[in-house]
Amino acid sequence: MNAPTPVEQPCETMTSRRSLTIGLPTCCDPAERRFPLTPEGAGRLIGRGFRVRMQEGAAASIHYHDASYVRAGVEIVSRKEALGCDIVIHPAAMSPADITAMRRGAMLLTMLRSAASDAMSIRQLLARHILAIALDLVEDSEGNTPFADILAEIDGRASVAIASSLLADARRGKGILLGGVAGIVPCETLIIGSGIAACAAALSVMGLGSTVRIFDNDVYSLRRASRQLGGSVITSSLHPRTLEGALRSADVVIVTPTREKFALHADTVALMKKGVVTFDLNPDADGSAFPSMFPVDLAMASAVEASGRIDGRICFVHAGNAVARTAAMALSNTLLTFMESIVGCEGPANALKLHPGMQKATLTFFGKIVNPRVAATMRTRSVDIAIYLTLS
Repeated sequence: MNAPTPVEQPCETMTSRRSLTIGLPTCCDPAERRFPLTPEGAGRLIGRGFRVRMQEGAAASIHYHDASYVRAGVEIVSRKEALGCDIVIHPAAMSPADITAMRRGAMLLTMLRSAASDAMSIRQLLARHILAIALDLVEDSEGNTPFADILAEIDGRASVAIASSLLADARRGKGILLGGVAGIVPCETLIIGSGIAACAAALSVMGLGSTVRIFDNDVYSLRRASRQLGGSVITSSLHPRTLEGALRSADVVIVTPTREKFALHADTVALMKKGVVTFDLNPDADGSAFPSMFPVDLAMASAVEASGRIDGRICFVHAGNAVARTAAMALSNTLLTFMESIVGCEGPANALKLHPGMQKATLTFFGKIVNPRVAATMRTRSVDIAIYLTLS
């Protein structure tokens, strides 16, 4: 009997690839309470091949203990180790010292307002060749900005929840409901702008039974908002007389992003009734929508505390920071899709070449400024990132 003849067979092979590390350092800025990842979100990223390293106690602002992250597979490390990862997620502004501790050529995921605020930090980003990306500028394949949109929606809904609580407070507020009951006229809510934050706020106040008026000079945006919200919402262009009439009777005033920056100055604010609750929901919210009012940052003080200790009119900013855990859940969900695109492209640099939406969000590219706002802070000019990508 003939012996069997050995035959070559194909064999599966795999090239070993180092897992990308994600660093989650503690945010040292008291004006930013939002944390980018929940334990569940971190665990899902680990399941996709990332290694997640978090500084001890970094998630305290969203009331998660380190043990919850450890169970999800996260490594609890020192601040230096968290900053030394391939990708560092830090929504707030970073100090020059922290940037110096980052790995040369690493990726920083942050917010535009945070990254463009300090010239010293920008210089350090350039010196360390950090690839800085503003999450709120990232676009998907359809031109949407998923991070900015979800945070705007949270801001809109949070502002209404806070306003309702303040109005119902019998000691510091008026002791009234935002919505009416049988035989009682409901409160009036005035919203400037008609984008995502405005529609989210309008849906919330309509659900509570408040009368809603939306003002904007963008007629097409108003039309879209009207279709989304239904016929019960009142829409109008920003005609001075019409707006003044609405301001006189409004119990809540919420200013959201508009195509042209909008502000209510002292003479107009004087028309508003006593005890009106006001919010500035612009991304760069510093109270500039109400320049004559005292801005109260909800990341640093609760609305109830602020309303009881500040005399005169006040304006609330950073409403989303009052619900930091909700923001963390939303950011986690959006980061999963974003990180998958990086893995699929085998690294951040390749992802930039293949995803135009990431290119638009890039602030600094390996020692070069590629964003106009960052360039303005440095009093220089930015260069189109496409030129560098073509040459790289």
